[in-house]
Amino acid sequence: MIPIMLMTIDVGNTNIVGGVFEGERLRETLRIQTVTKKTEDEYVTVFRAILAERGIDPGSIDRVVISSVVPALTLSISAMVNRLFRTEPIVLGPSLYARLPVKVIAQDEIGTDLVADAVAAYGKVGGACIVVDFGTALTCTCVSGAGEILGVSIAPGLGTAVGALSRDTAQLPNVPLAPPPSVLGQNTVQAIQSGVVYGYTGLVEYLIRRMMRELGVDAKVVATGGLCRVVAPL
Repeated sequence: MIPIMLMTIDVGNTNIVGGVFEGERLRETLRIQTVTKKTEDEYVTVFRAILAERGIDPGSIDRVVISSVVPALTLSISAMVNRLFRTEPIVLGPSLYARLPVKVIAQDEIGTDLVADAVAAYGKVGGACIVVDFGTALTCTCVSGAGEILGVSIAPGLGTAVGALSRDTAQLPNVPLAPPPSVLGQNTVQAIQSGVVYGYTGLVEYLIRRMMRELGVDAKVVATGGLCRVVAPL
């Protein structure tokens, strides 16, 4: 049996991330900057060029699923999919939640990215889990053993925190997100890295402990998002 070719598109506040799946196997990924002023035509051009570079024919894609937390781009990306892949995309939203393997709370408010996180993590773990998503926002989504989203915590993401420090202060620079040699920063760059990287590590650890306490069981922790590589090794 020929496996279904699926493309997933995650429209985030900072990046648009795509994944091409051949059956269960992730074949390719792509990442481009989110630009709300870009038109449908421009996104068609960008996606076509990247897929061509990766050796993927848009005509080989059977289905496309979109998760978007940027309403201003949802229609443009959907129209791009219609034109480039000749298929109607499935756009994750409240109308689909009843068909998912997890029970979704606050359906008109919760971000579709958090729902996608919960579905993927619960499917992988098969039980209680906490999904920590290191994106523009740092989110922790708690899922019960029965597959119910119990609640979410949201904080500014690491990059957002560093950007705010640089933007809202006179002398603090924008610094690379990497752990410094010591929590005792020896210069301004290391001091900011210490506060953000090690500080956020502590934030995540505390939120996980607190969620597990309220959950009443040991839950598996799943990390995802573009910046998880910064904190996960710590």
